[in-house]
Amino acid sequence: MSGPVAPAAPRPTSSAARSASLSPERAALRQAAEGFEAMLLRQLLASARASSWAQETPLTGGAMEQWRSLRDEHLADIAARTGAFGFARSIEASLAQHLPVHTPIDKES
Repeated sequence: MSGPVAPAAPRPTSSAARSASLSPERAALRQAAEGFEAMLLRQLLASARASSWAQETPLTGGAMEQWRSLRDEHLADIAARTGAFGFARSIEASLAQHLPVHTPIDKES
């Protein structure tokens, strides 16, 4: 039997913290990929909610629908920012292949 499993390293929750050491192009690409993932997740949640068979009741009126919409948007933003689904990471990796390669400038020469 093996010993205890070491906890995984914590993932940064802020895209700004993760983008600090990236080139401006890569940081912009990361932000765009996370925005796309959030938009995709909002659409998935909206589609799932639209297929609900719940009957219209006083508790499912306009105010409740607006609250659900805001909750879904917030959930999608958090999921995209933390990389919970990994869509943004895959999109970024795929598109980063087309970015120009930056070489570090030697300051001592």
